[in-house]
Amino acid sequence: MSLSALPLPPARVFAELLAPPLGGRGRENEPVPGLLGGRGTPVPPGREVHVSGSAELCAAPDRARVSIRLGSRKGEAGEARSSVSRRLEYIAQSARQRGVQVCITFSDFGKMQNVCNLLVEKLGSSVIISPPHFYHTAEAVDTLRRQVCLAAVGNTRRKAQEVCRLFGQSLGKPLLIREEEMKEWEGQIDSHPSNSSDTLTVQQRIQSATIYASSKIFAIFEIKGREKRKNKLI
Repeated sequence: MSLSALPLPPARVFAELLAPPLGGRGRENEPVPGLLGGRGTPVPPGREVHVSGSAELCAAPDRARVSIRLGSRKGEAGEARSSVSRRLEYIAQSARQRGVQVCITFSDFGKMQNVCNLLVEKLGSSVIISPPHFYHTAEAVDTLRRQVCLAAVGNTRRKAQEVCRLFGQSLGKPLLIREEEMKEWEGQIDSHPSNSSDTLTVQQRIQSATIYASSKIFAIFEIKGREKRKNKLI
């Protein structure tokens, strides 16, 4: 399964610094409570930055199902049944039952196309192969959900860091991380209304079965204090 990051729309960042601006003074030049009073002054509690962030990812289908139908016309029913059985043996060594339809599941779409082309070439009009049906395994969907959530958390943390740097502060530990919204939808293709689903190409079918997911995260981080700057050696 391939995952690709999509361009994100312009994001809005809401930052709330719960203490007044640094360096402020009260009356008679007294330090205002809750501010950094100078070097060595401990960082007071309650200084936080509130940030929202989001991410969007997509996952192409990782499985394809193709149905193969066989037919044979002979003078006697036994001969027809024998002819179908020989073709079933050619398609799949394990197909020994009386059925005349076989379903094959592929995880490699290139091999799927090669096998289908070979069967049509070797068996001719006696075989009918349905258009491939693409879908996702449960594991693939769960992986997409986890990855888009983690991507949104990472984007939120980076935004919080940028906000803190803007005010000369350093980001501390997270106090709250909450997923506010999770959306999933399947891809759409641009096709003419008169086109039948049987006329879609393999790539169009894959695009239509691709799953998209987006996650929106709200987080509160602690503000540790002034950002430490490394002294450069001359």
